[in-house]
Amino acid sequence: MAHTAPTSGVPATRNSFARPRTPDVFSERFHQNAQRSTAVVLGLVYGYWVAANNRSGGPITGWNLLLGFVSAFAFAALYLGIHALAPRMRREVHAVLWTAFTGCAFGFLYSQTGASVLRSTGMALAVSAATLATLFYRYYTHEDAEGHRIR
Repeated sequence: MAHTAPTSGVPATRNSFARPRTPDVFSERFHQNAQRSTAVVLGLVYGYWVAANNRSGGPITGWNLLLGFVSAFAFAALYLGIHALAPRMRREVHAVLWTAFTGCAFGFLYSQTGASVLRSTGMALAVSAATLATLFYRYYTHEDAEGHRIR
């Protein structure tokens, strides 16, 4: 016996198959709150890491706490800004923007260990190169030339 298969409601074009869309379980408000929460949590982790690298296992001081919270705030603010700005850009610029953010964040984090400026810059450039290769590949295979996601 032959039965028809259920469809997603999206008509298939000639010589192509319609791909069913996955349902969005959570509301738009939930997604916005999750995005902000992610930025805050990542910022706090980054700020703690900066402060821990800066004190090198020594006692926690007021200046060390201030450095940690200012670093956390700056990281979270830049993360939210880039997260809002990057999807509106072409895929190459999108990848370069996240690469610059990653390289600067890593370079500052590494410089707090007491390493030289040249060593911190070299390590940041190495991390940036790996990030650029990974993100460019991802955006090149998942977005069209204008930066819109391929569905």
